[in-house]
Amino acid sequence: MTKDTIHERIEERRTDLVSLTRELWENPELGLQETESAELLATRLADEGFTVNRGVGGMPTAFVASYGNGGPTIGILGEYDALPGLSQKSIARKEPVDEGGPGHGCGHNLFGVGSLGAAVAVKEAIERGDVDGTIRYYGCPAEETLVGKVYMARAGVFDDLDAALTWHPSHVSAPWKARSLAMNSIEYSFSGQSAHAADSPESGRSALDAVELMNTGVEFMREHIIDDARIHYSITNGGGAPNVVPAEASVWYFVRAPTRKGVDRITDWLDEVAEGATLMAQTTVDRRFLTGCYDYIASDTLSDVLLSNMRDLGTIPYSDADRAFATELQETLDESTIENRLSGLPEQRRAEAREQALYSNPMESFDEGTVLSGSTDVGDVSWITPVAQFWGAAWPVGTPSHSWQAVAANGDFAAKAAVYAAKVLAGTAYDLLSTPSIVEAAAEELRSTRSHDYESPLPETAEPPADMGVN
Repeated sequence: MTKDTIHERIEERRTDLVSLTRELWENPELGLQETESAELLATRLADEGFTVNRGVGGMPTAFVASYGNGGPTIGILGEYDALPGLSQKSIARKEPVDEGGPGHGCGHNLFGVGSLGAAVAVKEAIERGDVDGTIRYYGCPAEETLVGKVYMARAGVFDDLDAALTWHPSHVSAPWKARSLAMNSIEYSFSGQSAHAADSPESGRSALDAVELMNTGVEFMREHIIDDARIHYSITNGGGAPNVVPAEASVWYFVRAPTRKGVDRITDWLDEVAEGATLMAQTTVDRRFLTGCYDYIASDTLSDVLLSNMRDLGTIPYSDADRAFATELQETLDESTIENRLSGLPEQRRAEAREQALYSNPMESFDEGTVLSGSTDVGDVSWITPVAQFWGAAWPVGTPSHSWQAVAANGDFAAKAAVYAAKVLAGTAYDLLSTPSIVEAAAEELRSTRSHDYESPLPETAEPPADMGVN
């Protein structure tokens, strides 16, 4: 089986893969609640001959599906969690399927299926004896809360990988080489003493006062942290009736910085601010560490192989009808939104993309040397084994992720990006299995790039937070 044959086998499965993306899209599930989505994908892989290990990392919706023996061992990452409040029909106006319900605004319905299509195609190549090694599909839940891969990493499921590949829907197609921000997610729960706020306020000690004092302290911290760092928070419990001094209140914090050490330094200061708030409000505080992740390190060696496969495949074959619908969706976006999304592209590419509703021509990396303002739990995997990933053009040009326009596209023409991604990932994995020297070069690159070995950012007692929201 040659690489062309692998592509042909994926093409033969196109109808089935598109149907799977739609099935996930029609049943969006939040992080660590993806019961049906995970079961659908895991069962499909088991039916294809993979050995499936469910419930890894203490998460019922996480799994690892393996096929083959010996090395190299190549992993393909898949995701399938949705976002709250983004329910949307596949139409060019904002209209939810289920008011207030979840929706696939980040394209993980495409992500999980495209990666599955690749893993199955590579499995067939191993089965036929065309290449030797092992292929694994990693069913990674709760990416939106930056949980899944971090807890899977702590469980050691990536430790024996020789390389990992993945992708993500976007509005353009290119290897993803930017660094991302490391992150900690922590909830601070304050306890005080309830009392009647008018009749006997002197008897009360307000937990909400402590939350507000902590938040005020953090506002003064901002002046004294590095420019690339981020601190943001949400009050998750602010008390009840105004005439009752709240005995319980809580606040949820994200801390981000370009390095793990930077995140840890800021987090130590944040803990001290919380303790200071308890002294001022005469309360106590419990600290719950929810998750934390590393910054992402792209493998240049593997990214070059990805780009070669993208260029061999060419553009995603969108139809005139697809482009017409994409144009309708794009017209609902503000011009400033579109321009902001295009601002990072090289000038020539930006001009080309601006003239089209769908711009699916593969391009060289446009984000190398930059640091994204967000975070990804793929970062943890990239500190353990060489990783390459790419953006796949699934949305109208200028469309931001986590938008209703992205949800509408993900339930329609964007399924073609999942098939394209399957071919790119399968072709790249085939190259790595057939040419182990590439894997060896990637391993040496990672050893020379990372400053220290991976250590889980999670405390031993941390458990996957099934009750928390999204990033």
